[in-house]
Amino acid sequence: MSRAESVRSIIPGVALAGAIALAANLLHGLPGAATFSPMILAIAIGIAVRNLAGTPYLAGPGIAFSMRRLLRSAIVLLGFQITLIQLAAVGATGLFIVIGTLVATFGFTLAAGRALGVDRRLTELIAAGTSICGASAVVATNSVTEASDEDVAYAIACVTIFGSIAMFVYPVLPRLLHLDGEAYGLWSGASIHEIAQVAAASFQNSQRAGEIATVAKLARVMLLAPVVLALSVAPRASARREPGTSGRPPLPWFAIGFVAVTAINSVVTIPPGVKISTVTVSTFLLTIALAAMGLETDISRLYAKGLRPAILGGLAFLFVATFSLALIKFMG
Repeated sequence: MSRAESVRSIIPGVALAGAIALAANLLHGLPGAATFSPMILAIAIGIAVRNLAGTPYLAGPGIAFSMRRLLRSAIVLLGFQITLIQLAAVGATGLFIVIGTLVATFGFTLAAGRALGVDRRLTELIAAGTSICGASAVVATNSVTEASDEDVAYAIACVTIFGSIAMFVYPVLPRLLHLDGEAYGLWSGASIHEIAQVAAASFQNSQRAGEIATVAKLARVMLLAPVVLALSVAPRASARREPGTSGRPPLPWFAIGFVAVTAINSVVTIPPGVKISTVTVSTFLLTIALAAMGLETDISRLYAKGLRPAILGGLAFLFVATFSLALIKFMG
């Protein structure tokens, strides 16, 4: 197939996923729907289209392109949202709490998944979504985990549901838990799943709480690259120990690109207009990728997975909330 034919083959699928992403952005602007990010709305619309009307055969190549090339490009561009100066603003104690919570939550979720008998790939997706940054972490982690689209949809459903619960419950707890604005902001940023959910929960308390929560959340996002790299290296080590395997799964270049872009963003002054544009493009590309995943998700396969992954998601949510709060209390 020539290059021109390859480009033509992906147009229908990219156009369909792009139309769904656009619809998700428009829906996000409506009252009541703003609670959910465009990415979450896009995968929901994609699932509805797939299971109610069916995904056109011609859209296949473009959907695959969206779930891989566009997704990885979007993750690289996420680096423009973060600088090392922002991480320093959290402070040494704050960074310790964020990193400690992430590592402990990821480890707990893996152990709980094994105990519950949940598939390893789905467990890793739930662990990443809960401990790092929600849907973005799920889709980035899946680039190396290579779980099914149904696993991705299930993991995103878990982080959406439990993150939304946190968004409504957290704002009523500061007085009960004796948390001032700074401690509450750090707790929100270190434990709530999606950045939109973090903002909604923290700014209800105060401007200061919202600012601290946002920076703490960005620190978690920065840790996405090391986690994805670690998950990509682990199969290499396992494969080297097994006869007849090459031990050379591909390293995720997009994670390395994410770190490189973050470093550039930290030392080079990028015009605000350019930075805003890259953030907008990155978010929209992620939304297209999630729409494509929805178009590949068979809801009957979701039902077949049962309740155990949902229980795992709930346990992970309770752990990240209580562990981060305990660290804040202990170190405060």
